[in-house]
Amino acid sequence: MTTTVASVTDGTDGSEGSGEGTGGAGEAPYALSHLDALESEGVHIFREVAGEFERPVILFSGGKDSIVMLHLALKAFAPAPVPFTLLHVDTGHNFPEVLAYRDRTVAEHGLRLHVASVQEYIDAGTLRERPDGTRNPLQTLPLTEKIQAERFDAVFGGGRRDEEKARAKERVFSLRDEFSQWDPRRQRPELWQLYNGRHAPGEHVRVFPLSNWTELDVWQYIAREGIELPEIYFAHEREVFNRHGMWLTAGEWGGPKDGEPTETRQVRYRTVGDMSCTGAVDSAATTLDAVITEITASRLTERGASRADDKMSEAAMEDRKREGYF
Repeated sequence: MTTTVASVTDGTDGSEGSGEGTGGAGEAPYALSHLDALESEGVHIFREVAGEFERPVILFSGGKDSIVMLHLALKAFAPAPVPFTLLHVDTGHNFPEVLAYRDRTVAEHGLRLHVASVQEYIDAGTLRERPDGTRNPLQTLPLTEKIQAERFDAVFGGGRRDEEKARAKERVFSLRDEFSQWDPRRQRPELWQLYNGRHAPGEHVRVFPLSNWTELDVWQYIAREGIELPEIYFAHEREVFNRHGMWLTAGEWGGPKDGEPTETRQVRYRTVGDMSCTGAVDSAATTLDAVITEITASRLTERGASRADDKMSEAAMEDRKREGYF
């Protein structure tokens, strides 16, 4: 995708070239690359939210999409600090490498991090462990109650339309009612990048600056910007076991069970979530260039290839989004 901003002619074809916007006739058109265009859109969205809302927050897990989202926020307001706090819903089954990256990044940029703990809700008896051991679906209640308690009126998420069909239905500004629930029928038109943040007391808006990005765009942008990532995104040896065709990391969360032998394989993660539902993929990609080459050849989305929670039903993601999940 190439977005032309200004174009001129030198008059040799019979037209009159004014040279406006380029510094003179005969020069090549000025154009944005597709990554420049996506970055510009993301920066615009962050600044729009800063102007429209009182208490925005950025969901930040230490996963690659939230890392890129934070990078855009830093660019949007530099040299001033990011005027938003961060929020992470910690399932208690997160990858240690990712949590270490999260805390290091928060300290490096002097940010404030809110943590909503699924484990605390389980300990209090408000939530119950699932029979399959996964806590990813349990994130909804801690998330929505934290939003209500802190009165966040805009919540940035790293969801992209290419990930999953329910996410493809979302607008960039997606309204949630006073119970944090999503109604696809209340989607608003967003013509010419005009975003409607109007909401009633108690409602809030979920904001998706990466909506128009693809997985490949994210990785190409990471490579271009030299963004640091948690090491589990690159091929490494890990002790894993097979469950329903996915390589899961052994751990105290409930795996492996009897009949699920562990083995050491060279793997990496395309997406990062709860250890109990996020599968690794066999890979030899140890560098950014190798990862980009691997993704270019893939015919499965990252969630389709490595997220068990999206395989519970045909409408698993949409059902969770209607309840308040991202």
